[in-house]
Amino acid sequence: MITKVIGLIQLNSPEAFEKYRSQVGDTVALYQGKITSRGIFNHFFWNELECGSFSAFVELEFPDLAHSQSWANSPEYQSLLAIRSQAMKLTLFSVTT
Repeated sequence: MITKVIGLIQLNSPEAFEKYRSQVGDTVALYQGKITSRGIFNHFFWNELECGSFSAFVELEFPDLAHSQSWANSPEYQSLLAIRSQAMKLTLFSVTT
């Protein structure tokens, strides 16, 4: 089953974000994933779960949960955590379709 990884992003530093963004796609591809969508948050219609504010989102797709977990825990992605923490606050979760 296809696993999608959704990231909710609260941007801290546009400069750091561009540096992170220029490198993260290569780490995703190493684990048979791809970035399928990126965008800017517009409006909550309902927020009963009281999700915190965010300014953008990203959607990744992997062949299965194991590939997405391998990517998230990979040394390649872990090496980006310092720049990611400068760039943004991130909520990252997976769903299976």
